[in-house]
Amino acid sequence: MSINQPNKPKKGKPIEIELKEDEATGTYSNLVMITHSPSEFVFDFIAMMPAVKKAKVMKRLILTPDHAKRLANALNENIRKYEAEHGPITIKEKFDIPFNYRGPKPEA
Repeated sequence: MSINQPNKPKKGKPIEIELKEDEATGTYSNLVMITHSPSEFVFDFIAMMPAVKKAKVMKRLILTPDHAKRLANALNENIRKYEAEHGPITIKEKFDIPFNYRGPKPEA
């Protein structure tokens, strides 16, 4: 391998991907906030829990614009495949939980 081409994977060769044990169980998120600049997209994956005063950013992913678009395309393709197998995913048009959500009010 030459100095000008360090560690480039060759086409057709599988890439070994490591999944660490502490990441294998995944991270729960029920909200994502997305911001961007000319050079990056920032995805903050948030967990909002009932009766908890604060929501917590569980993971932050920072992607280049081309990788963000690839992610969007991959997600659209996977949703298409999911719906072909399991039927349409229905969503509510209006987001019912306000961003200042504090959980349900206690009743006695």
